[in-house]
Amino acid sequence: MDTKKELPHFYIGESLGGQQKWYSRITDFGMNVGGCAAVSACDCAIYFAKYFGLRGLYPFDLENISREDYLRFGKIMEPYLYPRWSGVDKLEIYLDGFGRFLKDHNVDLKLSGWSGENNFDDTQKIICRQIDAGYPLPCLLLKHHVAELKAYVWHWFILNGYEIRGGNFFVKAVSYGIGRWINFATLWGTGYERKGGLILFEI
Repeated sequence: MDTKKELPHFYIGESLGGQQKWYSRITDFGMNVGGCAAVSACDCAIYFAKYFGLRGLYPFDLENISREDYLRFGKIMEPYLYPRWSGVDKLEIYLDGFGRFLKDHNVDLKLSGWSGENNFDDTQKIICRQIDAGYPLPCLLLKHHVAELKAYVWHWFILNGYEIRGGNFFVKAVSYGIGRWINFATLWGTGYERKGGLILFEI
């Protein structure tokens, strides 16, 4: 039986969530080029503040999320997940950085990593379980052999929906201000030995 589940998110103008390209290449080069981890963490923080009422995650107006406030929030998040030459290329770096942000802001939101080395079936189950519980999943994709996923290579983005359709499993990837449905078997089968993975939440 076909099944579809999407989580709410938020718009900033016409952009679904925030975008790292909003940061200036002149004054905020690191965030512009390598701020995807921080941006995904910002989106998740706003999500949990907005839909789970976790106070302390977002210091601005949740009912009117502006681009200007989002840019300020990104600069708050940046020291925790600062862009570096190799990128935030390990789950452990993300867990440490976002975990410190949560601790510093007195928010009890548990994080754990799910390696890209886990098999497809177990990963499909964990994605469904997380999204059914109302939790988005930050996703790290490193290298990939499929050219159509080039925009997501060496990139953090958010999974906030899944669909089982015609025996195939699709996920909704949120990044660059849009949501895109991607066949998860293709996404998870990178064709490279080194893997990324997922960040799991629990309240």
